[in-house]
This record gives sequence, structure tokens and C-alpha cells, in this order.
Amino acid sequence: MDSWYDYRALLACDIAGSAGRGETRLQAIRSALRSALCASFGVADLDEQSFVRIDTGDGFHFVAPAGLPKARLLYPLLPELCARIRAHNRQATPDVHLRVRVAVHAGEIRFDSAGTFSGSPFEALARLLDSDPLRQAVRAGTSGTPVAAVLSQHFYEETVGHGYEGLEADAFTAADVRVKEYSAQAWLWYPGSPVGPRIDPGPSAVSDRRPPDPEPRGAGQHVRASGHGTAYAVQHGTQNIHHHERG
Repeated sequence: MDSWYDYRALLACDIAGSAGRGETRLQAIRSALRSALCASFGVADLDEQSFVRIDTGDGFHFVAPAGLPKARLLYPLLPELCARIRAHNRQATPDVHLRVRVAVHAGEIRFDSAGTFSGSPFEALARLLDSDPLRQAVRAGTSGTPVAAVLSQHFYEETVGHGYEGLEADAFTAADVRVKEYSAQAWLWYPGSPVGPRIDPGPSAVSDRRPPDPEPRGAGQHVRASGHGTAYAVQHGTQNIHHHERG
């Protein structure tokens, strides 16, 4: 078989305001985000090694393993990530403070025998991450929001309001996403919502709460998104990404 399609959940994150900080500070905030992600995956009982991780320079994209329930990319992962970045910001100097945008989506992506994967879900994910509603959400508050996330309509319908722990519908706000040729309804999650981050008064934020184990979704679902997919090569743990110009 030369190529095949498989349904996967996708998560992307990037650092708001990373440009112009200089190489030393950029590497410091990249390291802080990487550390917060690693710890948050652990608390959420997610095996990060089972994900494909793509380094985008100012953030990361993750392709979840086949069969992973999508709800597990939301709770407790997002509240935990937010709490850890808030803890970092309490201790760090202002020039290395973090504000992080997150986008989540799912759909059928194309794999081939060379280890390359592509498809329109990656384009939709990129548009969600670059959307104005998400950019505005991460700037909310007097010092910005540690983490603001946007869910595609498909991802929202498959996860929120189905009784999974921490995913009450009133924690999410509807938003219209219009980026270039992409136009869709999406849903914002932000701190201060009913399932917002646990703000720990101590220097670190650690939680032992774990997510429920909802039934995994099967393959065979399609998500429509405008634009062309982006191809990635994955071999022996190394991921290469072909960047598009951002508008």
C-alpha cells in the first residue's frame, strides 16, 4: 500500500509575541514551553512519545496516536498547561513571560510509505491557530492570558457536552474564524471559565487529577477545510516541517 488515510486528533501551540525578543530570550521561552508541555502531558497521563511532535520554531504541532479519545487533548491537559505557564510567569522576568495560543482539530490525514503525512486538517489547524479571536483571547487581562485555546466545530461537537470530566459546555465561547480563504465557527476556551486553570499559590502547579477514558472514535470521518494540506516527513523520531508564509 503506497498511501492510506487515518483519522487523527491534532494539537498546535505557539508562543504569542515571540518575534523580536532576540535569540537568547527566544530559546529561553521555547525551553519553558517545552518543559510545561512535557509536564502537562505527564499529568494528563498521555505518552508524549506516542505522538508525532513537529517543532515549528515558536511552538509545536502534535499528531495524536490512532484511537486516542479527543477529550484527552482538552482536560486536564489545557488547565494543567495554563497553570504551569502561570507559575513560570510568576517567577520569570517580564522579557521571558509566556502567552500561548493552542488550536485543536481532528480529521483524516494521508500517510504514505515514505513516512510523509499531509491533508486539509493541517491547513484548518493552522488557520485556527492564526485566527483573530484566538489572538484577542490571549491578550485578555492586564498581563495577558497564559493559555487560550480554540477548538474546531468538529472537535467541539465530538467532545464538549458529552459528560466527560471538565468539559462543560458553558466553559466555551463561540467565535467566527475567518483567515484568508478559511471560514468556520470555532470555540474558545480561556482561563476563568468553569474549567479554567487551577491557580496554585505556591511556586509550582501540580495536579494528580486524571481524565476519564471515553470510548475512542473510529476512522472514517471527514473534515472539510479550505486550502491544501502541508506535508511532513517523519522517520526514526525526526520530524521535518515545510513552512508556509503566514499572512
